[in-house]
Amino acid sequence: MNTDTLKTTKKSLFIQLAALSLISVLIFLFLVLWLCYPRLISLNLTVVADLLLGIAAVSAAVSCLFIANMLFNLADITVFSFLDKYIFQFINALFPLIVFWGKIFGISRREIERSFIALNNYILTHRKIKVKAGELLVISPHCLQLASCPHKITHNINNCKRCNRCTIGPLITMSERLGFHFRVATGGTLARKIAKELHPKMVLAIACERDLTSGIQDVYPLPAAGVLNIRPNGPCYNTTVDLDLVEQTIKQFIK
Repeated sequence: MNTDTLKTTKKSLFIQLAALSLISVLIFLFLVLWLCYPRLISLNLTVVADLLLGIAAVSAAVSCLFIANMLFNLADITVFSFLDKYIFQFINALFPLIVFWGKIFGISRREIERSFIALNNYILTHRKIKVKAGELLVISPHCLQLASCPHKITHNINNCKRCNRCTIGPLITMSERLGFHFRVATGGTLARKIAKELHPKMVLAIACERDLTSGIQDVYPLPAAGVLNIRPNGPCYNTTVDLDLVEQTIKQFIK
């Protein structure tokens, strides 16, 4: 996995698929209304028919605003910034359909997830989110630790002997130098438990595309940025991460 993957990933890919998904939903919705409206009128339910038509029109307008807001974020233009805090609810609702359209066009789920993570990181930067170092929680997967290491650190990172054969030791040293919280989690359940215990104002997660995508959605509305791990031995086994990229990303968000 190239460390520049997120930098070169097209953030617009996710927006394009989201727009296509939205259009397909709206076409389906108005098709249903087109079929039902005459029948409601014939049953003297004009008020109900007009109400449904109004709701559909408002839903279409609001959805278009969300797509426009994502495009404006990419262009670094602040127009509909009041929608930023609701953007992930919109994305979560559309995500299964986005993956479906990706399959139709031969776009892998991993590529879609990378585009989502890159767009998410960009939006957080665009929103100029800044927290104190002590309010930032950095979570890494346990697979960053060498599988042969006898010192288990998922419950206590201080068990790490900092032999520097993996990136856990350098990440602990970085956390002490910069002042952020650093924890290692075996999965999403433990990561969410750690976040509840520490009450951070922002999370930076190191993981693969799938775990980052689900994690960003799970901790919402808590802002969460992502850094992809590097998998020279395949997924979930002796992975690593670009430490310079982690530090660079952290410094974007701490005061």
